[in-house]
Amino acid sequence: MTTIFLNGTNLTITDLNNFLNNPDYVIEIDPKAKQEVSLTKQFIDQQAGGKIIYGINTGFGPMASHVISDHQQLDLQRNLIRSHAVGAGDPIKSSYVLAAMIVRLNTLLQGHSGVSVELIERLQTFINHRITPIIPEHGAVGTSGDLVQLAHIALAIIGEGEVIFDNKRQPTQEVLAALAIPPTYELQPKEGLALINGTSVMTGIAATLCIDAKHLLDAAVGNGAFSLELVHAYDDGISEQLHNLRPHAGQKEVARSLRDLLKDSKLLRSRSSLHETVKAQDDVLELPQAIQEVYSLRCIPQILGPIQETITKTINTVEIELNAVTDNPIIDRELGEFLHGGNFHGDYIASAVDQLKAALVKLTMLSERRVNFFLNKNVNKFFPPFLNLKKPGLTLGLQGMQFVATSTTAQSQSLAYPHHLHSIPTNGDNQDVVSMGTDAALLTAKVIENAFIVVAIERISLAQAADFTKENDLLSQASLNAYRQLRTVFPAVIEDRAFSPEIGAVVSLLKQGS
Repeated sequence: MTTIFLNGTNLTITDLNNFLNNPDYVIEIDPKAKQEVSLTKQFIDQQAGGKIIYGINTGFGPMASHVISDHQQLDLQRNLIRSHAVGAGDPIKSSYVLAAMIVRLNTLLQGHSGVSVELIERLQTFINHRITPIIPEHGAVGTSGDLVQLAHIALAIIGEGEVIFDNKRQPTQEVLAALAIPPTYELQPKEGLALINGTSVMTGIAATLCIDAKHLLDAAVGNGAFSLELVHAYDDGISEQLHNLRPHAGQKEVARSLRDLLKDSKLLRSRSSLHETVKAQDDVLELPQAIQEVYSLRCIPQILGPIQETITKTINTVEIELNAVTDNPIIDRELGEFLHGGNFHGDYIASAVDQLKAALVKLTMLSERRVNFFLNKNVNKFFPPFLNLKKPGLTLGLQGMQFVATSTTAQSQSLAYPHHLHSIPTNGDNQDVVSMGTDAALLTAKVIENAFIVVAIERISLAQAADFTKENDLLSQASLNAYRQLRTVFPAVIEDRAFSPEIGAVVSLLKQGS
């Protein structure tokens, strides 16, 4: 077993994704964090008897002016969960749910939410057993947090609803009974609100997307390097001198990566080799080769650079949110105050994933254009039509695959509009400006899936082009490794065949960060 210790302030995207991808990982809680949780719970119990405190002895949202009697406070928390566990549509991925549960546990551990140690330990038990509640896709608007989605997690915590366990959808009660876990949990004052009032679902999803985005960028840079070799590009386009003169961090980083990948290539050309072929002429001389590559080849650092910076910025935003307190009211025990505010509002995550989404649509477009370059003989003026290695006209090569790249890119372009701008007032106009954060994250996930498909088709095209040139012995080691790895799951296309399962295998390969 590998243990991840949580204390409320130390959760990283890497830790979260390691837990999701490794069944032998477990969550342990720092004893000091449990002590903080316990002291805050004692503080709440002392204060609740003599004060009106939102969410403990009042109604919620526009009904906050309704004061609840002491003997109804437990009913209030249970009613909150049941009334908000009303999501509709298909379930979101179990990995997203598990990520949300870890994020929620971590924020509660800071001791500003007023929950009991017993609730903390129950949530930890669900996580370590990988009991993931069913969360339907459609629900919260991302302002009082992910109310509807988190309510489905809370519903399972109290022993109701359905969960995924052992890859099967089952009633929560049956799973708890099989694992000898107490079948029910009675929420204490503030606990229902603390479970559902926050940005944990959108943040958990965003954390998984950050890793996918990094792998996607790595694959795109690798494809870019491979492409430059196949067209015998001039090396000044990635030179350090050039990019130091426009010193954007992302542009310089992508150019450096390309130089590293191509350091041992024997196919790139020096600009001086062009000059040696030209002599003074009395008339206009048309050169047999292009002196500059098309933009999708020449401008890789300038296009992928902003994307690299967007990914870095998104990671920073998400890691702050992973360790933030995002419910309401927030309890400051040292000051003896209940702080009423809007830390549950999801615009930081919604804005971040929308920017990430737009950046990855541009990455997809870049990849699709290079697919077209290598498949279109009228553009590349060298390779056979659709990289057909047998009999063009009789066999079709990668012609059908280009349709997939084109249509998938077009769908992502339609999804590119920033979803957090789709604010619609709700909750009796109490929530009058909303973030739509979880939906924004789910749409970004769709764009990422699309991007992997297009980048996979590009990688297939590059390998096919390499088979045509028969210059593998001159390729850089990086491109040769990419070629060989792809060929383990996608053989060269000589005779026509159905490609769908093989494209999926290439996507899986790229998602591993290979």
